[in-house]
Amino acid sequence: MRKFVHTVDAISEWTGRTGRWLIVALVVLVTTEVTLRYVFNSPTLWGYELHVMLAASSYILAFAYTHRHRAHVRVDMIYARIPPRGQALIDFLGTLLLFFPFIFLLCFVSWEWMYDAWKTGEKMPITGWYPPAGPLRTVILYGLCLFAVQAIAQFIRDTYLLIRGKPYD
Repeated sequence: MRKFVHTVDAISEWTGRTGRWLIVALVVLVTTEVTLRYVFNSPTLWGYELHVMLAASSYILAFAYTHRHRAHVRVDMIYARIPPRGQALIDFLGTLLLFFPFIFLLCFVSWEWMYDAWKTGEKMPITGWYPPAGPLRTVILYGLCLFAVQAIAQFIRDTYLLIRGKPYD
């Protein structure tokens, strides 16, 4: 079980650290596009759509990394004042009752969405560039599935803390 948790953590860590370079590419792209549009009065056809794809990819790939580091936004008025075992109980129940049903539904729907995009050769219709939708839909599926698996790893940690009264790691 520890090997599973540590493997998931390592994959989430690698994906988050690798995916952050998409932000650098996004900044370069937007800066180039703004310069071309407003300085040279020559915007590109592909700039906006590529910007959307890079931004969406960076967000979705950051979900598991953020969850791994417990950095998602939460209301800490009560949570921060209770002991770790109480926090684990809140996380356990929230994950079991709210998160798992929702994320597994999202993974299922994104699988169909991705499959249909590749099967039909769907194109993104935002601009006249018409890039294929399959690669972005694949990144979305990967990000959601990794987020779900990272939540399972955290759920194992919370369950262990509830039962044993000490942290998993």
